[in-house]
Amino acid sequence: MKITLVADDTVRYEATPGPLTIEAPAPDKPYTSFHMLASALAQCTYETVHSWATHAKLQADDLAVEVRLQFVERPHRASAFEVTLLWPSLPEERVAAARRAGELCAVHQTLAHHPQIDAIVKR
Repeated sequence: MKITLVADDTVRYEATPGPLTIEAPAPDKPYTSFHMLASALAQCTYETVHSWATHAKLQADDLAVEVRLQFVERPHRASAFEVTLLWPSLPEERVAAARRAGELCAVHQTLAHHPQIDAIVKR
């Protein structure tokens, strides 16, 4: 598995042999908590779509997923995610179904339905 920082606001997830690696275009490009969030969405989408492809008997060796973040201020946060399936071998007639499959990702659904977050301090 490999996560690549494509740009400050974009990560790519690809299935590669071996342990998870995270690559940046330069040493001064940090992998932030926002990149972790985008990576979780990318990996979940990949796994969901790859599973669907296996059941649909589609070749998915060339599948990768990119997630691009958009930000707003006050407070500083991610305001939007753009999920792109990079899948050159996907037949045109299966594009809409692949998009729908990707939207079934549990991380996608979690973000889309505004989870409750409780902040607790224990001493």
